[in-house]
Amino acid sequence: MGTVVSLDLRSPAPDGLVARAFELFDEADARFSPFRADSELSRLGRGELDENELSAELREVLALGDAFERASGGAFTLHPAGTLDANGVVKGWAAQRAAGALAAGGARDFCLNAGGDLVCRGVPGAGRRWQAGIRHPHDPARLLGVIVLDEAAMATSGAYERGAHITDGRSGAAAAHWQSVTVIDRDLSVADVLATAVFAMGADGPTWAHAEFGASVIALDAAGALTVVGSVEWAHD
Repeated sequence: MGTVVSLDLRSPAPDGLVARAFELFDEADARFSPFRADSELSRLGRGELDENELSAELREVLALGDAFERASGGAFTLHPAGTLDANGVVKGWAAQRAAGALAAGGARDFCLNAGGDLVCRGVPGAGRRWQAGIRHPHDPARLLGVIVLDEAAMATSGAYERGAHITDGRSGAAAAHWQSVTVIDRDLSVADVLATAVFAMGADGPTWAHAEFGASVIALDAAGALTVVGSVEWAHD
């Protein structure tokens, strides 16, 4: 999926469970990669598949993307360059699916990290809580801050690694209001899409995400001003 996935597991898990969770990422890559000619997404984009031939997984991802496109007034889109691209949905969706498989299989205390997007469950140890740092967009050695995540998910969108790759679907122009957007929600499928949608939407994005979905948002704008909307617990030394 073009990213690094890691698992911090703090309590025993049944044999084979972790391997199965990681297999879900491989399956998602095989199904949704726009860089693989044989992926289901690529075949759909070329018009080789009818609607009734689509897998349940692809239907779910497309429905999620369409729902957020409507909710954001078109700021978020699965067609950023006129072609079908599910990358704005798939990473969070796949990671949430893997976390669900871990929890359903008996894993209790873990933090799953998919390219910096996190799903945490349980605790890292007795009397401790999961915490996550938010990278400063201009300096990988600095943090905007550290938040207490507990049993929640966190996703960040920014232009500091891949350049101006997030497009406002309403105009087709690269989104430039924010430097980085971090969204906290119970579900990483939601947090990941919202991070992209808020980044694309611009100044109104954080308030919209909180009002419509109850998510918390931490966003740094192009002038270096920090906006925090919703409930955020900052960690203290």
